[in-house]
Amino acid sequence: MSDLTRRQALKVGAAGAGGALLPVPWTAVAKADAAAPPQVLAAGDMALWYDEGAGTDWLRALPIGNGRLGAMVFGNVDTERLQLNEDTVWAGGPHDPSNTRGAAALPEIRRLVNANQWTQAQDLINQTMMGNPGGQLAYQTVGNLRLAFGSASGASQYDRTLDLTTATVTTSYVLNGVRHQREVFASAPDQVIAMRLTADRTGSISFTATFDSPQRTSVSSPDGTTIGLDGVSGNMEGVTGQVRFLALANATISGGSVSSSGGTLRVTNANSVVLLISIGSSYVNYRNVGGDYQGIARQRLTSARASSYDQLRSRHVADYQALFNRVSLDLGRTSAADQTTDVRIAQHNSVNDPQFSALLFQFGRYLLISSSRPGTQPANLQGIWNDSLTPSWDSKYTINANLPMNYWPANTTNLAECHNPVFDMVRDLAVAGARTAQVQYGAGGWVTHHNTDAWRATAVVDGAFWGMWQTGGAWLSTLIWDHYLFNGDIEFLRTNYPAMKGAAQFFLNTLVTEPTLGYLVTNPSNSPELSHHSNASVCAGPTMDNQILRDLFDGVARASEILDVDSTFRAQVRATRDRLPPMKVGSRGNIMEWLYDWVETEPNHRHISHLYGLAPSNQITKRGTPQLFEAARRTLALRGDDGTGWSLAWKINFWARMEEGKRAHDLIRYLATTARLAPNMFDLHPPFQIDGNFGATAGIAEMLLQSHTGELHVLPALPPAWPSGRVTGLRGRGGHTVGITWASGLATEILVRPDRAGTVRLRSRILTGTVTVVDTADGTAARTTRIESDLIEVTVQAGRTYRVTSSGAATPTLEQSFSNVGITSDSNTNVGNFDGGGASLSAQALAQAGASPGGTVSRNGVNFRWPNVSSGAADNAIASGQTIGVTGTGSTLGFLLTGTYGAVSGTGTVVYADGTRQTFTLSSPDWYGGPHSGGTAAIVSAYQNRPNNGRQNTAACVYYVGVALQSKAVASVVLPNISARPATNVPTMHIFAIAIGG
Repeated sequence: MSDLTRRQALKVGAAGAGGALLPVPWTAVAKADAAAPPQVLAAGDMALWYDEGAGTDWLRALPIGNGRLGAMVFGNVDTERLQLNEDTVWAGGPHDPSNTRGAAALPEIRRLVNANQWTQAQDLINQTMMGNPGGQLAYQTVGNLRLAFGSASGASQYDRTLDLTTATVTTSYVLNGVRHQREVFASAPDQVIAMRLTADRTGSISFTATFDSPQRTSVSSPDGTTIGLDGVSGNMEGVTGQVRFLALANATISGGSVSSSGGTLRVTNANSVVLLISIGSSYVNYRNVGGDYQGIARQRLTSARASSYDQLRSRHVADYQALFNRVSLDLGRTSAADQTTDVRIAQHNSVNDPQFSALLFQFGRYLLISSSRPGTQPANLQGIWNDSLTPSWDSKYTINANLPMNYWPANTTNLAECHNPVFDMVRDLAVAGARTAQVQYGAGGWVTHHNTDAWRATAVVDGAFWGMWQTGGAWLSTLIWDHYLFNGDIEFLRTNYPAMKGAAQFFLNTLVTEPTLGYLVTNPSNSPELSHHSNASVCAGPTMDNQILRDLFDGVARASEILDVDSTFRAQVRATRDRLPPMKVGSRGNIMEWLYDWVETEPNHRHISHLYGLAPSNQITKRGTPQLFEAARRTLALRGDDGTGWSLAWKINFWARMEEGKRAHDLIRYLATTARLAPNMFDLHPPFQIDGNFGATAGIAEMLLQSHTGELHVLPALPPAWPSGRVTGLRGRGGHTVGITWASGLATEILVRPDRAGTVRLRSRILTGTVTVVDTADGTAARTTRIESDLIEVTVQAGRTYRVTSSGAATPTLEQSFSNVGITSDSNTNVGNFDGGGASLSAQALAQAGASPGGTVSRNGVNFRWPNVSSGAADNAIASGQTIGVTGTGSTLGFLLTGTYGAVSGTGTVVYADGTRQTFTLSSPDWYGGPHSGGTAAIVSAYQNRPNNGRQNTAACVYYVGVALQSKAVASVVLPNISARPATNVPTMHIFAIAIGG
């Protein structure tokens, strides 16, 4: 068989599962008379739908799954294809890839790294530390079940839907005057895939059904109504395929006849047909492939056949909805939702379609339910859906981004059970990785590098440049502690604590002192998958490693306290944690990615690993670490907004943590394009990687609710595109289920149901007003304490629901209406220098609003970040007296104003993070660009190019006014009412932008 491994993919330009192939956008054309079909409307628009079959395009087929079994449903009129997967069918078989040469070579590798001989160190790693084999093994398809119906000529009234509310795919069409319908689902309770075929005229259903597969298989007819496919997984990387599998398909008919012979199932002139598919695998665990795969397939088929189709469907829907219905999201509906799903993707950036974000959110939850259930394998790089023996990057588990991202929405979107397979895997890896730790590092505990597979391989693979990353197991272990923060389950923590401890023990044994700086660091490692010098990624102590280890050490220490075990070990962990390198701000104002202030070789690289501390971790926060927070913003600006599908999804989470809703929503729009979403809404890396779907769902959840700082922050990053809406069932750390209703950008009601008695802290802009908190069961008031202007603490009882409302709250913030625009020094487009600063504003950057997000401008050495007023925005978008969220710590609050030359007056208020306030008065601009300046027309037009202005560029100026600040963090600013001497065609002066500097 072909052996397209990750390493071969790298050679042709796809740099690992984090790499990129060039996007190949597809097209779809809107229809003027489009209308969502009744079944889509009945599902509340929570459905994907199409007006034609998938043809031969796998990325137009629709996915179903029960965690273990998966199928892609093509829905063609002439031939239905179900492409089948079972989550344990992987190439190869049990093996130990650990390289016994590693430990002896480690001292020399470390010496080379410390001597800045990075490529030599990589060469030695490739010679002595690579796993055996040097690549891991692929997740593979079982094959296909094809139903041949005959000619599709003359078919009409075609609809194909994936109903997310019932997890069913339905295909319906009229052919020769007969309405045909197929419905298919994957049942978790009964462990089969079930299809029902019906027609509105008796005797109208005839087809033949056959299995086929690229695997080594044989077909059979076990009885007169059943066909079988018996096979074994493929050989790969020199490891013989050892997973046996049996797929069975059985037909039960009403009317007509059915027969089976020679591996072909024939149904003739039936009124209706129920087709059941069962698949058994010999995979027991990563060390045992001796399971009774034939007995499993037969037993599950026999059991399912004992129930009617309606009973099977009823159990399936009840089981699925028990998970899916925990969370609802309503962002409003426009006519854009009347188009087919592929059209909605293709036109998303040119229409107003808020419901698509809700659909994208729920589609991610659907995929997680469908690909990860208790007792199954974790969702891999493609979930459970793969039609190849040689999928891109082997469709395995890439730990340096993709596998953790798959599970970011598990807790926040109330799917905690779906997280269980990861913890099962971590316990496996703790065993397999102990061998690798011993022979490759001479260490105790356990280690896993940047990839693993069904065989729980833990060694370095794919080459030192990508694979020499030590903290894969550490990152997975941090998920244990975070999961505990949500559920508070002591027995869960007790069960998984040994894996956390083993992960920490490895680093207690292997961290070494960096000779120049004196910190304890990983060596060798890398900052995934980016070179810091030409062809060199390997280094000591990359920032991501230090952030992950800080989380690991904190989590395992707290767990040992809660479980009252390992006090000596706990003290050692904490002492080691204190010797890890701190995060530092580099010369560009960014978070340094390495110990030294190196500049990345690829400025727009897809990985932004050193912002792990911002998300998913909480080591960089807006209010707790304002300097690092601003440096994280600068890091995002330097990296840019573009990226692969999963990279865009991670950036949604970053900007949500930045509490900048419009920027987060911009990333959703960048993702929702034909270059990044397939017609069936699968994330395109490209090609398909499911982590972008899961990351987008997690990011939308983070825009609505955050809980990483010990409080529930409600609507922290609500974009203007979602002015009104409602969400129920989101989960916050501490064990809280939260519902939110909002209008005009502000929460109108917050519902909180705690799992545990105690106190909960709530942060929301509406809490600046008069707050009422009542128990919904009896209307009694809850005890509340105000902590900050927008933060309260509520005393709660377990299992009660509390309604939070407020009156007199603040109006929406600036960040919820504006994004950043780059402003750079450019003498050729000078609009006027800042007084003595030597820097100027780029007219082009301002005119091209948003073209260079996150830009800064300097004045007297002070950097300012300017929000952008977009062309076409309402004239009074930045209203006088509006409260806006401008955060940071600096010496100066700067305002950019537009109007006409003359005195400026107006009084406003600075609200600091500690709740104190400072009143200020704007007066006497200390800088302005007049209409005579060559670039002024461009800068002013960026402000003036909005409806109903009627102004002339030559009649306005741009002003700068600075206000001295106290030396503490700012939370918000109440804008002054601005007045100035008006000129012809220039009414009241307006604020163009505001920022903090110094």
